[in-house]
Amino acid sequence: MILGQRTIAGETIVGRIGEAQLRRASASEGADPAAAARHSAAHAGSQCNHRAGTLLRPVRHQVRHRGEWEKAAGTIVLAAFLDMMDGRIARLLKGQSRFGAELDSLSDVTAFGVAPAVILYQWMLSVTGPDQPAHEYWARYGWLLALAHAVCGALRLARFNANIDAQDQPHKSAGFLTGIPAPAGAGLALLPIFLWLWTGLHIFHEPLLIAPWAALVAFLMVSNLATFSWGSLKLRSHVRFGALVVIALIGGALLTAPWPTLSLSALLYAATIPFSIASYARVRRQRAVAASALREPLRPDADAS
Repeated sequence: MILGQRTIAGETIVGRIGEAQLRRASASEGADPAAAARHSAAHAGSQCNHRAGTLLRPVRHQVRHRGEWEKAAGTIVLAAFLDMMDGRIARLLKGQSRFGAELDSLSDVTAFGVAPAVILYQWMLSVTGPDQPAHEYWARYGWLLALAHAVCGALRLARFNANIDAQDQPHKSAGFLTGIPAPAGAGLALLPIFLWLWTGLHIFHEPLLIAPWAALVAFLMVSNLATFSWGSLKLRSHVRFGALVVIALIGGALLTAPWPTLSLSALLYAATIPFSIASYARVRRQRAVAASALREPLRPDADAS
């Protein structure tokens, strides 16, 4: 007997016609125990195929769309590399201008504010699945976190442009940045995706984990916390060769194992934030001591004649 079947996305589902034929055959051959056993086994096998297809549906979905999320995250990494190079190229060609600075900020808002927010929001909707409760909650409230990241990225860059010509910039004069830069904020926001692409663990796309993390990254971008500025880093002559070797190794690691490298780099950068805050606090204390020494009036010499 041929059971009526239909195949959808690799799942074998027993059709209603097949089930009706199975019931009629079982009733007509009820006197034959062997035939009834064969029909029962066929029905059980079809049900097992259906259950297995249902259980494996999220796995197939992730495998099918994994490459798309890799491309999406890779474009943000490429944008960060180009953002690191454009300023140096402009200074090399002596083409700096205020218009270029504004255009660069507009590009940064799109690449490191809007794009990561959309990627994170859409990624959460895709991996949770429409039949899970987390999907409904993230679809209803997750866009607020995505909007917060985009808005905070725009405010961070607006503050940067407003202070370009300012004379009093205590963080910049000490070699620090105010808040985390936009490329670093994008990398930290996409850290759950990096970890998921690296390990494949379900915990890294839990809304209860991603929601507070995205809110924290958005806050760090607009905060007044001092963070290290790698542009003001001055390497001594005896360590420059070692630094080139490290940069070459990191570049090779990005090509061969991009997601472990990006995940560890983002975690390492996040770990440096408390040290940058402590380092700037030490600079402020040193400045306060130096300023008080300058304000202290000179005492007259008691032995002067």
